[in-house]
Amino acid sequence: MSEQPDADSEEESEKRVTNAELFFDLVFVLCVTEVSVMLHAHHTGAGVFRALVVFVPMYWTWVGTSVQASTHDVDNHQDRLAIFAIALCGMFMALAVPQAFGSLGLLFGASYLAARIVLALRMVRLGGVLMGPYGAGALVTGPLLTVGGLLHGELRTVLWAVAAVTDLSTPALARRRLEAVRIHPTHLPERFSTFVLIALGETIVSVGAPVAANARVTAAEVVAVAVSFVLITGLWWVYFAYAADAIRHALTTAAVRTDIVRQVLSYGHLSLVGSIIAVAVGLTESVQHPGRVLSTGGGALLVGGCALYLATFGYTRWRMFRVHSTTRLIVAGLILATLPLVPLLPALAMLSLLAALLVGLSRWEYVRIRRDGRN
Repeated sequence: MSEQPDADSEEESEKRVTNAELFFDLVFVLCVTEVSVMLHAHHTGAGVFRALVVFVPMYWTWVGTSVQASTHDVDNHQDRLAIFAIALCGMFMALAVPQAFGSLGLLFGASYLAARIVLALRMVRLGGVLMGPYGAGALVTGPLLTVGGLLHGELRTVLWAVAAVTDLSTPALARRRLEAVRIHPTHLPERFSTFVLIALGETIVSVGAPVAANARVTAAEVVAVAVSFVLITGLWWVYFAYAADAIRHALTTAAVRTDIVRQVLSYGHLSLVGSIIAVAVGLTESVQHPGRVLSTGGGALLVGGCALYLATFGYTRWRMFRVHSTTRLIVAGLILATLPLVPLLPALAMLSLLAALLVGLSRWEYVRIRRDGRN
């Protein structure tokens, strides 16, 4: 997060997302894809933990770059080059993900360190100091990931987990220092909604690619793709129909905007994107074998991902407005209640049940909004 207010007026009527930022996002499409592939190959409890450990540094690199772009003007040659340099580091991290806990650990860690150094140097150029999230990334967590890349086995995993926790904790520890940071109320929510779209795009690929690779496509696979698309659309609807506007409103009216950035955008969207990645893994397995029951891991990721996605809105709504998101929490509970059905029902039946619950949620909220104007 930025540690130095920009000289430009905070009340600027519009701050557009630049083409350089959108190009930067393309690299993180690859990051999300590689984490999804990693999780698909190893969706045990240990596999989920390792996927999270490698995802957090990539996500935090994206967050740091996006917050800098929100608090400062980046539509110039020098800053574009900095963004592209960070994007290259992100690409190296993504390429290292398949062997991040093997032969490419050093590439992963050193790439993260390089990205954090670029962000820190840019902060110094803008008049900031190496205290807070940017300094911690360059001086603490970046070196931890690099050293971890030189280690082997569980030592690497433990050190990288410590680095991830440190990165995520730093904004909370530096809260008072960050209170004065000027956050643009529309630019940053747009950036985070873009990351949600990136993750949802990965679910589309996860559904379509396995079926498209088949020489013959069965009727069951076609139906599974259609139901999966309805489920993905339901996830989109929950976020973009109502929550996106609520986040912009909360950031615009917040007394301390950096609290919303930390709690709702940085932390909340880590949960949202992570849950979408989990759903993508479950969808891949479902469309590949729609007539079979899902594996324990695949079913847990599909059901758990959907439930976590909805439950996260309970957390974000409370943080923004101190009210409960009852509709989403209730449906999250109903989805979790379907977990015992995973070993009993074919994948297509599970997909249909989850899609029906998401469609029902959207209808329920639509009726409530028309009735009393509340989500």
